[in-house]
Formats: sequence, C-alpha cells, structure tokens
Amino acid sequence: MSTDWDSKIVIGSKAKVPKVTRNTSDLNGTVGAVVATDKKVTGGLNKAHQGTDHQRIAKLDRENEVAPPSKIPPSVGKAIQTARQEKELSQKDLAQKVNEKPSVIQDYESGRAIPNPQILGKLERTLGVKLRGTNIGEKLGGPKKS
Repeated sequence: MSTDWDSKIVIGSKAKVPKVTRNTSDLNGTVGAVVATDKKVTGGLNKAHQGTDHQRIAKLDRENEVAPPSKIPPSVGKAIQTARQEKELSQKDLAQKVNEKPSVIQDYESGRAIPNPQILGKLERTLGVKLRGTNIGEKLGGPKKS
C-alpha cells in the first residue's frame, strides 16, 4: 500500500520511444545505448502497382466494352430542320421555346445527339411534327377526341 504513495507521477511527459536509425551518423550519436535498426522491406516501391498484370486487365476491358449509345437518325434531324424553317424560327428561337440550349438543337439537327424522349416531346409539340416512332416528319394532328 505504501508504494502507491511513494511513487512519482510526472504529468505531461511522454514515454521515450526507441528511435529508428536510418544511417550511420544516427548510430554514432548513441554510443553505449541500445539501438534498434529496422530496414523498410518495401522501400521505394509503389504498392498500388505491385503485382498487377496490366496487359491482361486491358484485354479484359476491351472484350467487355459496351457499345456507345445510339445517335439520333438523320431523318429526325432533317424533320426538325425543315419544320423549324417552315415556322421561320432560328435555332436560338426554337431553343428558347423548348427551354434548351441552342447547342442541343444544333446537335439534334446534325444527328450528333443521343435521343432524349423529353426533349423530342418538347420539339414535337413546338414544331407540330412527329419525331418519334414511324412516320417521322408527318404533321401532328390536333388533340385526340374521345
């Protein structure tokens, strides 16, 4: 019981950690002390690229490659262009009417766009021309009567 009262406790000091020496000058400063020297096993290597077969992985990627999404057919682009010119609208005016950027209209007319049903629906309503399914380019009739 008396050992607890007699022992000294120093607050705020850190326990001494053995120093890892990297070269001989570190060893020279500690003559007579016990020194642990460790050599890094993976020193100078990039662990992220260790043991990977890049050519095999690249070949697998090429085999499983997904086909790019289909572009809009040229007939749809021509239908948009002719309907727009009949209504005497510029690409910018049409883009404003359907709340899209002029570059989107340009991509659709040139056939570079990936078809988006929402945009095609807006263009159909604005231009009054069918752009999806069969009979592309036909004038849309009025609202259906039931």
